[in-house]
Amino acid sequence: MTTQTQASGQAPVFSMRDASKSFGSTQVLRSISLDVAPGEVVAIIGPSGGGKSTLLRCATTLERIDAGSVAFGDLTVADTSADGTVTYASKERLRQAKSRFGLVFQSYNLFPHMTVMRNVCDAPIAVQRRPRAEVEAQARALLAKMGLAGCEGKVPCQLSGGQQQRASIARALCLNPDILFFDEPTSALDPELTGEVLKVMRQLAVEGMTMIVVTHEMQFAREVATRVVFMDGGAIVEEGTPQQVLGAPTRQRTREFLARYSG
Repeated sequence: MTTQTQASGQAPVFSMRDASKSFGSTQVLRSISLDVAPGEVVAIIGPSGGGKSTLLRCATTLERIDAGSVAFGDLTVADTSADGTVTYASKERLRQAKSRFGLVFQSYNLFPHMTVMRNVCDAPIAVQRRPRAEVEAQARALLAKMGLAGCEGKVPCQLSGGQQQRASIARALCLNPDILFFDEPTSALDPELTGEVLKVMRQLAVEGMTMIVVTHEMQFAREVATRVVFMDGGAIVEEGTPQQVLGAPTRQRTREFLARYSG
């Protein structure tokens, strides 16, 4: 399969090759290969239990693959040797890799005892070892961009769900990442708050932010994504432009899944 990145001739920001993952006797990822070029917005759709969130967790090193490789640009995070052994990079290289991506969870994952400002600033200062004054200035600008000016001193429980998710996006952006991963970022929100978060994500796409978004928001995938990947049973069943996958899917399993969203 020719990926979008290969076709464009651009070096991928993120690359996963033949990645597999099992939990006990259950295989949850089956030889996944995915390249993401700069500026792409890749929407990953599919039924619950299809492997979408596990793909993101393996991509961001929250879980370790059993086979295959993972890389961010020229920085290889994990690779498999000829004898089938998976080797992960050193702690220092993993730290460098974690500076190249941001991850936004469905449940916000803000530290409840920290202020919004500290939540946003903590990783750039501790992980990237950047000057505090520089990070705090960037954090204030990002929070203002997210519509959260004046919320710097609040703790997460003082914010709405939509505000907490926008704060978590600001936290991810403060790392100056090459790519953002979103794991169903609106699934815990009501429709009005969902709209707030999707508006922010649409703007990021307009600004050229590279993103992988696991989502059930088909309209967002149709309007914002440059590529849609349909996963089921731990494998990529079909991928292509939103028009191809959402408008004229070639695989029966894709058509069955999308039928739930029609009408």
